[in-house]
Parts: sequence; C-alpha cells; structure tokens
Amino acid sequence: MRYVVTGVGGFVGAHVCEALLERCHEVDGVDAFTDYYDPSIKRANAARLARHDGFQGLELDLAGSDLDDVVAGADAVIHLATQPGVRLSWSEGLAVYVERNISASQRLLEAARRTRVPRLVLASSSVYGNATGQTIGEDAPTRPFSPYGATKLAMEHLASAYGPNWGLSTVVLRYFTLYGPGQRPDMALHRFIAAVAAGRPVPLYGDGEQVRDFTYVSDAAAATFAAAEADVAPPSVFNVAGGSPTTVNDLLGLVAEHVGRPLITRHLPAQAGDVRATHGATARARRELGWQAEVSLDDGVKLQVVHQLGGG
Repeated sequence: MRYVVTGVGGFVGAHVCEALLERCHEVDGVDAFTDYYDPSIKRANAARLARHDGFQGLELDLAGSDLDDVVAGADAVIHLATQPGVRLSWSEGLAVYVERNISASQRLLEAARRTRVPRLVLASSSVYGNATGQTIGEDAPTRPFSPYGATKLAMEHLASAYGPNWGLSTVVLRYFTLYGPGQRPDMALHRFIAAVAAGRPVPLYGDGEQVRDFTYVSDAAAATFAAAEADVAPPSVFNVAGGSPTTVNDLLGLVAEHVGRPLITRHLPAQAGDVRATHGATARARRELGWQAEVSLDDGVKLQVVHQLGGG
C-alpha cells in the first residue's frame, strides 16, 4: 500500500512512518519543517526515514502548496501535521494555529476529495476540556480549554462535513498525552527527564495533581494503522488513550526512579489552558479498530529515559 503521511519529521509522524516502512509499505512523507521547535530535529528524523527504499520525502507547506499531485493514488492519507502547544495559541499566536490546523487541513480535505482518496486519518487531541473525574467517551461534550484545542475541534468538524457531503472516508483520532523516544523537546516528560538528569529543579506548574492519560507512541502508531485500514463508517472518531491516568507528581517520581537521581521541583502558577484531568475511554477503538494500548507507563517512561539520555 502507498501512504501519504503529513508531519513526517515530527515526533508522532516519524514513528508512524518508521513502522509503516518496516511493514514494507511505500510512504510519501510531507513536512514544512516549521520553527515551532528546532527544525534540525525534524530534518534528522526525515533523513533517517530516507534510508528506507520505500520512502520519499517532500518538503512543502500544506497551507499554500498544490496538494492534488501529492495525495493522488494514495491508498490512505495520514494527517499528523499540526501547530502544537497550548500556551502559544493565545492572543496574536492564534493566527498561526488557524492557518496550520484549520486552513491547511481544509486544503488537504479538498485535495483528498478531488482525487478520491479512499481513507483520510486526521490526528486530533483531547478536546473535552475539564471533565474532571470522568472517563471520557467519544460522545461526551467537547469543550476545548484553549485556542489550540478549539482549532483541533474545528478540524474535526471540517472532516465530519466532508464525509457525508462528498463521500470522503474520514477517521479522527483523539490522541491523549503522547510520550516516548524522540518526544518533542518542549513536551513535559522530555523536559522533566532533562532537568532531573542535570540536577536542575523541575518547573512544576500548579500543584502537580493534574492527571493525564499517558499514551506510548508505538501504541498511538498502532491505532493509526488500524484507523487507516479498518472497515468503519465515516466520519468516525476514536479516543487513543493509554489507560494510565496518572498525576504529574507520580510521573515525576517515575522519572527520578529511572534516571537514578533525586527530584527537585520549583513550583510555578498554573498555566492558562491546562486542563485538570484527562482520561479517555477506549471501548470504541477496541470494538471497531481491534486496538488497545499495550505499553505500561512504567515501561514507557523507562524506554524514553534510556533513549533520551543516550542509552538507546
């Protein structure tokens, strides 16, 4: 099969492409190598993928390039390109999120419609807001708690409109707090590991009792393949959650244990847009995709620590 994967240089995109190539699929990987974080990291990911015979890399901006030739003939398109991050999406920063998360996705949907792509998988996020104390199913109310979340939900609504109007088979995946080797340097677990290893205080926003449903990146990649290939009725939405809802304080304890150094924290005020708790129900993914998370949080943190600190 031939896949087109957007955001190929990013954390999730690189993992998804690597696994597809190991399964002997052909992959056209698309990335604009934007500067939200160091583009050299993304370019290094793409260069590693280029060692595979079945990979072709394309540098282009989804928000402005002609996309029909890119997606034409693909068996599936996996749309992972995004402008990430909650804190920079406020105020004047919103314009970039609108362009890269909404406008770019709409242009990709249009290209997929025109070229009759059989399946388009789109990566979203936990868009449920502050549903504290609940295990959240896909039919729960969506109340994004940041402009970033609002742009991801807008992308979902576009996908749900294109499906019934144009016969485009779309599947949306709501990823919950992804982590693992190669994680973006701005993400919390990467920063925690770096700080503990260096003996620096870990900046801890709020009281540390925020709960996140951590999902290992290989589990997320497996859900993505399943969504690309499953016989599901469009437009479909699935939670992709690791089933490991854990407080930030407990996560820090695991980091200190696996790094083998004491934990020092520096408490800072809670940040706007940070939800109190996430916990995704995955019964629908188990039933319709045949998917469930396999990597425990303890094992996953250990693997990321080993990789990030140079042991693998």
